[in-house]
Amino acid sequence: MLAVERRKQILEQVHKDKKVIVSELSRQFRVSEETIRRDLEKLAEDGHVIKSYGGAVINEIGSIDLPFNVRWKSNSIGKQKIADLISQEIQDGEHIFLDASTTAVFIAKNIKNKKKLTVITNSIENLLELSDISEWDIISTGGMLKGDSMSFLGVKAADSIEQYNADKVFFSCKGLDIQKGVTEGNDETGCIKQSMIKSAKKVYLTVDSSKFDTVGFYNICPLSGLDVVVTDKKPDERWMQAFEENGIQCIYPKETGEAN
Repeated sequence: MLAVERRKQILEQVHKDKKVIVSELSRQFRVSEETIRRDLEKLAEDGHVIKSYGGAVINEIGSIDLPFNVRWKSNSIGKQKIADLISQEIQDGEHIFLDASTTAVFIAKNIKNKKKLTVITNSIENLLELSDISEWDIISTGGMLKGDSMSFLGVKAADSIEQYNADKVFFSCKGLDIQKGVTEGNDETGCIKQSMIKSAKKVYLTVDSSKFDTVGFYNICPLSGLDVVVTDKKPDERWMQAFEENGIQCIYPKETGEAN
């Protein structure tokens, strides 16, 4: 196994378990403990982990973005629930923005039964996923390619987005906080989402429950900048009250017998 592939697998594991042990990784990958230590040093240099005695723990700092392939596997069940709900919010013939989040790819997979949609996206994964739908208009923002996030970013991407007027935008975030609002891990990604919000009539935040009460590095918008929050389970009463106070509709999977 190549070192880069081993590090990806270590990163997936530390993201899942929050920590890893050198001796256990050594046995798992059948390499020396010294090799594992070098892997952890590289992951620490990249900001993904913090080395500890005998291993490493995940770096929880909000400015660090995990690679797309790692984020894709995180809470996939929750993301699929969100995608199921979003499919009911999109009507035939609409113009929509999809961001470059992993949740957006779940959405793209889930709306292929719609007719004559126009999708504007900065996501390479979305472009590939939707490339076989001949009756849709699929528009790429262009811009600077960022491999880790499988997205186009930068001034050209933002300028391209602001040329369009969409019916709806569906975007995710790094964190959601009652006081700080919607936040992202860095300004490059955050600015693209701000451009999409500015150019859409209706703003949908698609956010799984793990993002609540978390603050990222860059402020995207206050809660009042949202129209709808779609999540994988009902938020607690404190959040439901905050949504009501800000005029936000909250959509989540209903339990059996729960009123709509």
